[in-house]
Amino acid sequence: MHYLLIYDVSSDYLERRAEFRGAHLKLAWAAAGRGELLLAGALADPVDTAVLLFEADSPEVPEAFAKADPYVLNGLVTQWRVRPWTTVVGERASTPVR
Repeated sequence: MHYLLIYDVSSDYLERRAEFRGAHLKLAWAAAGRGELLLAGALADPVDTAVLLFEADSPEVPEAFAKADPYVLNGLVTQWRVRPWTTVVGERASTPVR
């Protein structure tokens, strides 16, 4: 199953992220190495949201990521939520429909 971890980021996110970016990326690349995190990044124009795509058996995987993320722990993320995403097209779709 796919899950989207959606972050609302603070108004000073771009100014403050450098301090925590190394630890955040270490966490993200570790999750990617385990096959949990498929894609991640901030939305642009404006930079007010980030989206992380997980493939996991339950929402606990992206929830645990958020709870350990230095961006969340240090207030760069003002709110986060996990949404199940029913993917239907693509090689990695969880419920392919043709």
